[in-house]
Amino acid sequence: MRYIDSFNHFFPQAFFDRLLASDGAARDIGKRMRGVKALYDLDTRLRIVDSFPDYSQVLSLGMPPLDILAGPEEAAELARIGNDGLADLVARHPGQFCGFVAALPMNNPEAAVREAERAFRDLGANGVQLHTNVNGAPLDEERFFPIFETIANADRAILLHPVRSPKFADYVTEDKSKYEIWTILGWPYETSVAMARMVFSGMMDRLPNMKVVAHHLGAMIPFFGTRIEDGWDQLGTRTSDEDYGALLKRLKKRPADYFQQDFYGDTALAGGAIGMRAGIDYYGAGHVLFASDCPFDREGGYGFIRHTIAGLDSLDLPRADREKICWRNAVRLLHLPE
Repeated sequence: MRYIDSFNHFFPQAFFDRLLASDGAARDIGKRMRGVKALYDLDTRLRIVDSFPDYSQVLSLGMPPLDILAGPEEAAELARIGNDGLADLVARHPGQFCGFVAALPMNNPEAAVREAERAFRDLGANGVQLHTNVNGAPLDEERFFPIFETIANADRAILLHPVRSPKFADYVTEDKSKYEIWTILGWPYETSVAMARMVFSGMMDRLPNMKVVAHHLGAMIPFFGTRIEDGWDQLGTRTSDEDYGALLKRLKKRPADYFQQDFYGDTALAGGAIGMRAGIDYYGAGHVLFASDCPFDREGGYGFIRHTIAGLDSLDLPRADREKICWRNAVRLLHLPE
């Protein structure tokens, strides 16, 4: 079976050198990134990839997002450095790295549009990685819409990655999230919220060709599918200070239909077969992409790939569905070579 790993992360050398010099590189998720050798050491990553037969990766930068690392002007420069580096890796190692998705300076929307256009036109980027908020701001703010429009018009996919820091407290009586709840539970919540904002802001109606791959198999959405159907069919019944009933009527589809039909998910669940089964049942095999989230496991980068393959094996999927998930959907969605 062929495998295209559509959502995993790597830092090109020039970008990693700049990352080490930034303030955000030593804090929170930045601390985690610096401790993973396969995230920045090319020889280590190539050994991992080559250990799996008929396997290749679509590269994206790791965390933190550029808008956390730097101000608007420097973020634009970091995006150029990172995207140039990823494109170079794909050009030099096409057997191991079959494509890449670009990073954008989201705290500089005009520069983000220019960088997206450059990445598609000059570098051959196969999509864009966006994070679920921009330094705390929601993606459906109107200032970000031209970025989404540029991506959709270019027929490229968005790989939606969660971001949340300890500053997002779990209780209003506290000033930070404890026990790393902010990432283990907070990140799936972040992804689900960002998806909901895209739906209810009307973004999916305004950009009907937009393709969004929600990391970690759509996060909370598949598990709560029936609750979403029932709860958001009654939008407005719990709210007295806004007319959500009118909003519901403006949408072109039922809320639940957007989540199930207009988003894609990936298999990056650390190999968890229960979650994979739920996500594949919810989205259908045509809307799920193989992804491992390499290299963030406890086995130096090998573990998530191996466990994800094993998890899929345990589901005993029909051959046609397995091919869609493992490589055909990625080829179609990311415009990769057959």
